[in-house]
Amino acid sequence: MDTGERRLVATMPLHAITSTYGEEGLRARFAVEAGRWPGPDRRRLNQALALAGRLHAADRREREPYVNHVLRVSIRVMSHYDVHDADVVCAALLHDAVEDHGAELAPDGTREAAFAALAEEFGPRVAGLVAAVTNPEYAPGRDADEQYRAHVADSLRRDPWARVIKASDFTDNGVGLIHATGPRLRRLAAKYAPLVPVLQELIARPDTPLGDPARQRILTQLGQAADRFAVILT
Repeated sequence: MDTGERRLVATMPLHAITSTYGEEGLRARFAVEAGRWPGPDRRRLNQALALAGRLHAADRREREPYVNHVLRVSIRVMSHYDVHDADVVCAALLHDAVEDHGAELAPDGTREAAFAALAEEFGPRVAGLVAAVTNPEYAPGRDADEQYRAHVADSLRRDPWARVIKASDFTDNGVGLIHATGPRLRRLAAKYAPLVPVLQELIARPDTPLGDPARQRILTQLGQAADRFAVILT
């Protein structure tokens, strides 16, 4: 990317950056957002991105590198939600680290050790936020989607900042449905649709640490997601 393109991505919608410039463009936009932070915070954000990049290096999400997803989730938190808390953005970057790559974070491969490794490198608050948005290891014999939704609702009620990360993650997942086809499209819509009213209620709570513009932005996007899911499921 040349200098003009780097200036351009600073103002482009995230989906447009993804489709036009891919991972390179999203990394450039992340650098713009992180560049506004104090030096110590900026170093922590880049450290978290480096770890996420290593862990997800071989992962794919539909038609793109998986790291694009964690980049969009973290950029949305910084830029669209106006969050200036480095712990929250680090957790956004690492929100799938333990769920997808716990064995690479900890020698014994347990989730407890993986969270401890994150706590050692980034602090206990980051590890706690990642834990709050990490899907559980599902119990056999019960519907996995129901367990997922129950975990999300219970976890986010306890942790207001985790709601912010999950809102960005859920927004990105909902947008990502446009790349799914066939039975997978309907299955994902059925998984996510029941969570919309839960997230709407949680985001609207007064203890959710967001300004009014960010809160309204999320609620609008959740409403649009509900409409999209309804169309898919009918």
